[in-house]
Amino acid sequence: MNYHWNWAIFGEMSPDGVHSYWQTLLSGLGWTVATSLTAWLMALALGLAVGTLRTLPSPWLRRLGTAYVELFRNVPLLVQMFLWFFVVPELLPPAGGDWLKALPNAPFVTAVVCLGFFTSARVAVQVSAGIEALSGGQRLAGLALGLSLPQTYRHVLLPLALRVVLPPLASEFLNIIKNSSVALTIGLMELTASARAIQEFSFQVFEAFSAATLIYVVANLLVVWLMHALERRLALPGTLGGSR
Repeated sequence: MNYHWNWAIFGEMSPDGVHSYWQTLLSGLGWTVATSLTAWLMALALGLAVGTLRTLPSPWLRRLGTAYVELFRNVPLLVQMFLWFFVVPELLPPAGGDWLKALPNAPFVTAVVCLGFFTSARVAVQVSAGIEALSGGQRLAGLALGLSLPQTYRHVLLPLALRVVLPPLASEFLNIIKNSSVALTIGLMELTASARAIQEFSFQVFEAFSAATLIYVVANLLVVWLMHALERRLALPGTLGGSR
């Protein structure tokens, strides 16, 4: 393989004449982190709500939650990204569609919304599984103490269930960081798109994507370490997530 490695490329100026290639990668990392964190907050909020719906006594509410999960979980992420970016603005009234298209950070907003809905369906499955994994006596005990059903979920079931499902939620957080790379298809200059731009301008394909890979690995290892520390801190002895 007659390839000339040139790691010094990251110190050179990019074609914009303002940033170096290394700064281009850091800018991409910033968009990746911003997109992932914002979408994760949205996914966690929606996932908690839908996951709770899937465990309520009402069969209609359970079906509604299941329909939500099946809709967003079974359509490929790339298809959903294109639908949100290209199709949804055309389905809205002209004023609303034009406003969405004119947003200065339309790719970022679209990526957050798409990743948020897509990941919320997966979070909902984890949350409902965590609630159902608890002993049925937890719900009855809360009701027997005089708590209403919403209070029982808020003060008893959800705090325990979240401790149980913290490891799979950590995996979903890692997934949302990696899935953010799909946003390059709608023009968001996140980490993968930045590496691709460096490769196209400098023709140093291996250096560009090796650096991006290393950054992804370091970022994900940091997330794993933080989630493990959080898991140990929140674990309760005598529960599925705690030591015995």
